[in-house]
Amino acid sequence: MHKMEGPVVSNRSRNVLIGICICFAIVVLLPFSLHSSRLGLTGLAAADTLDSRFFAAGKSFGNHAIFGHMVLGGFLTLLVPLQLWGTLRRRAPALHRWCGRLLCGCAVLTGVGGLAYIAVRGTIGGAWMNAGFALYGALLIISALQTVRYALKNRFSDHRTWALRLFVLSIGSWIYRIHYGVWYALTDGLASTPTFEGRFDLIQNFAFYLPYLVALEIWRRWRKPVVIA
Repeated sequence: MHKMEGPVVSNRSRNVLIGICICFAIVVLLPFSLHSSRLGLTGLAAADTLDSRFFAAGKSFGNHAIFGHMVLGGFLTLLVPLQLWGTLRRRAPALHRWCGRLLCGCAVLTGVGGLAYIAVRGTIGGAWMNAGFALYGALLIISALQTVRYALKNRFSDHRTWALRLFVLSIGSWIYRIHYGVWYALTDGLASTPTFEGRFDLIQNFAFYLPYLVALEIWRRWRKPVVIA
């Protein structure tokens, strides 16, 4: 009996630590999420006098696409960390499933909104920004659909893999802004322009998600396989 107490305590401590980390992540993501959702809601309800580069008078489809993207993206960014909490998944599996469906739905609609905006209006940074953000939106949609697909097939190892990819992509918009904040603090905006066409801007079109997806794949192959209970 005494030999089993150590692992039990260790597992409990690990679960508590993971819970604390997830709560901390939510607190860190909260300001961005609120800002995105507030900006999106303002845009959806605004008159033609809205002062925003995302707004175009008389262009209802593009306006609704980008501002809906902001609202749903803010919601997705804030709540997606909860889906990684194993304790919550085991103790409230129904809640995990329904939250997962809701979040995957938000991810798909967020991606569709972004892609629609790029298709009808384009981004401020031109062709390279269009390409980088379109790829990001497509990967977000694919990851959400695959996450649900493998869950429905009870292939939980594949489900978890795609859920982790979805997590990385879901916080991509936050990472994008963190990159810019750090870069401007260190270099005062070197190689970045107001039209997002500088060398740093061009790299950023892909750097806020592709390196993190690569790092995730390296981590997955390095760590020992985990059996999902």
